[in-house]
Amino acid sequence: MRNCFAASLVVINLLTVGCAAQAPPFVREPLPDNPALIQVSADTAAYAGRKLRWGGSIEQLENQAQDTWLEIVERPLDDSGRPRESDQSAGRFIAKVSGFLDPVIYTRGRDITVTGVVAGDLSRKIGGFDYRYVVVKADALHLWSPLLSVTPMYYDPFWYDPWYPYWPRHHRHY
Repeated sequence: MRNCFAASLVVINLLTVGCAAQAPPFVREPLPDNPALIQVSADTAAYAGRKLRWGGSIEQLENQAQDTWLEIVERPLDDSGRPRESDQSAGRFIAKVSGFLDPVIYTRGRDITVTGVVAGDLSRKIGGFDYRYVVVKADALHLWSPLLSVTPMYYDPFWYDPWYPYWPRHHRHY
């Protein structure tokens, strides 16, 4: 039983490392002078045209005539470039992507990492509140696969099953 638990931890670690290795280089490698969303939203004109890498979770998608607007709730990125599972955010930004993105695939709550340049700002309403978004003209996107939740199994070394030798070998119900 202990070997099974250890083996499952090894498999989970390999899957996690394998998923991180599959991310494209623009996601894995941070920009040397990547500005934070708070800095850019304070003075958008000063950062116009500046290359950046941000990420977060998709809040809303709007397909326009020529491009798609992704409203993203920003979250800090981990070492592999994936948005961290956290309730901390510096705000929201809009990523303008040329072409069509399918709203069935790019759904609310999916994690995404964006690289692009600062293209200005835009004022829109969130409910009744006027909110000023930083607009990023995206040149690359990476949509992350949902994380699998694994519940650790409890192992009791002193537990004994008196019926162990009599378990049916061919009638296992999972």
